[in-house]
Amino acid sequence: MAQQQIDLQIGGMTCAACSARLERVLNNREGVEARVNLASERARLRFDVSRNSEAELIAAIERAGFSATPITETSRTETQQQREAEMRHEWRVFWIAALLALPLVGQMLWPHAMLPGWLQWALATPVQFWAGARFYRDAFHSLRGGSANMAVLVALGTTAAWGLSTATWLLNLPGHLYFEAGAAVIVLVRLGKLLETRAKSRTSSAIEQLLHLTPDTALVERDGQFVSLPVRELHIDDRIRVRAGERIPVDGIVLEGVSTLDEAMLTGESMPIAKTVGDRVSAGTQNLNGSLLLRAECVGSHTQLMEIIRLTEAAQGSRPPIQALADRISAIFVPVVIGIAVLTFCAWWWISGDLAHSLIPAIAVLVIACPCALGLATPAAVTVGLGRAAQHGILFRNATALETASRIQALALDKTGTLTCGRPELVALKPAGISADHLLRWAAALESGSSHPLASAIVRAAPTDLPAVSAFRETPGLGVEGNIDGNPYRVQAGEPDASHPKATWLALWQGERLLGRIALADPLRSTSALAVSRLKALDIELWMLTGDNPKTAEAIAHHAGITHWQAGIKPQDKLAHIAQLKEGGKITAMAGDGINDAPALAAADISFSLAAGSDIALEAADITLMRDDLNGIADAIDLSRATLTKIRQNLFFAFAYNAAAIPLAAAGLLNPVIAGAAMAMSSVSVVSNALLLKRWRPH
Repeated sequence: MAQQQIDLQIGGMTCAACSARLERVLNNREGVEARVNLASERARLRFDVSRNSEAELIAAIERAGFSATPITETSRTETQQQREAEMRHEWRVFWIAALLALPLVGQMLWPHAMLPGWLQWALATPVQFWAGARFYRDAFHSLRGGSANMAVLVALGTTAAWGLSTATWLLNLPGHLYFEAGAAVIVLVRLGKLLETRAKSRTSSAIEQLLHLTPDTALVERDGQFVSLPVRELHIDDRIRVRAGERIPVDGIVLEGVSTLDEAMLTGESMPIAKTVGDRVSAGTQNLNGSLLLRAECVGSHTQLMEIIRLTEAAQGSRPPIQALADRISAIFVPVVIGIAVLTFCAWWWISGDLAHSLIPAIAVLVIACPCALGLATPAAVTVGLGRAAQHGILFRNATALETASRIQALALDKTGTLTCGRPELVALKPAGISADHLLRWAAALESGSSHPLASAIVRAAPTDLPAVSAFRETPGLGVEGNIDGNPYRVQAGEPDASHPKATWLALWQGERLLGRIALADPLRSTSALAVSRLKALDIELWMLTGDNPKTAEAIAHHAGITHWQAGIKPQDKLAHIAQLKEGGKITAMAGDGINDAPALAAADISFSLAAGSDIALEAADITLMRDDLNGIADAIDLSRATLTKIRQNLFFAFAYNAAAIPLAAAGLLNPVIAGAAMAMSSVSVVSNALLLKRWRPH
């Protein structure tokens, strides 16, 4: 079964009922799996191409009363321009409607200045049926689709107020005219939706900032000359010149030049990174102080920056488990509110016998109920939180990972490449009867023929003018040997030394004569001890799991500040330890970077991988840190807890608002105009609260 995935920009959604209805319409089609995000107004569809086409799915969305535009690199700009034009139009409609409604609302403040009935009708009617046309249109599409949304509530309430007032005026019936109620509600709700749209656009500003990191043009070599071309016209293997102050347009390799790059927006690394010939650079990073010549390896949509954007947008479109309750309530919210409004009307009519007086509290119930706040509570916070994480080099696979990270109780850490740098370094030379220089040069000459990580460490530390080696031979597990100046030498494992308990010792021999010993160690990352301290402060139980020898493991654990550790264990032992922690009732995380960590990463409730890790580890991880610093784990947990706090605050506010406001409206204690203003501001408050996550900074 051939599968295709598309991302669509959706227009016309007004509340959670809209996004739920659109999801239902799409998921009811055979072979389609859809997720709709109200906050970002996007849908992600995965479908069977033998049963559906992109055009058919877009047509189904349009029949449901919404617009849909495929999201591509080109359409992003076009969609933004179109939305800006729509916003300008919406603001014009609002201001005209507000001017028409102002004299009507003025009667509430100055009852002695009551307008004649014909003038009230003339002012209210264009507001009701021109400015309010979008509510009728949205309500029609919603009801035709078999559900009811916020527009149904607004259309019912305001039409009832306008209809009753028109009948009272035309038939000269006794009673008050309520033209101001319907007109004011429409104006206030339109204002609320405009402010909500503006706030919602800011929830995705992190992605917009990432998109703007890549320059529009680049200096590319063509026929021996460097010419300025649009970035979309670049190809793999193009030679590109990047001057000081410019941003890197591609992922590539430095061919010429030395400079430092600001990678903060890509990896979260605050310090500039030095780059020279042979180093890799990434699109979107900024060249600070030197001219670089690059060879392009990845261009356009295939760069690491675009992959980060795709992963983040996919995660923003997913749902955390905490949203399940809000989804269930949103599905029945509007029908329940309509039922409460009908009961309110009947109760007041039975008590008072006054039709007009009975209709006003029912209208207040309709217009004060707010499914929008309920529907935006979770996705708004998730969108801001995940975007903020991406800006600081923390990539969550989905919203479930974001929620789970907030509840971590135990964390298992691999040693090599996670707590440590993952690259052995020379730490000590102990010559025996020869100089330290000869010990290092002869050992490096022998090891230059080996690809072992320890051999590479010795060669890196030695001078470049090494003596020639003949008759080289490497025996796995035993070391290397060969002839230098006609004399036989060999390097093999040496005895441990208490002076460097974290080190691996190698010995250089000439025949049966020991010439000296060399200590190599994989050093603890400079940031690991601080990260461990921060994780402990978050009340997380830490374990170090390593296949290294106990003495080295004990020394690393001690310097890192970890009290629980296991050494000399195999991948299946790590897996068993993760299972044991989970069986103890702890939400357990695993952080690693190697192939041997993949089983434990997959088994943990949530897993972390450093960007330098193996592809298998990155594939298995729920959260990827774009820089090799365990402080990123503490940052991810801190951000996830901050995001979940905002979600809980939003859900509480949305539930409490409706739980308190609807009874007050039913009791006749709220004027419909006040009710409309409260409803309009409730969703704005929820989104604004989510936007406070923009203040979050990594420690």
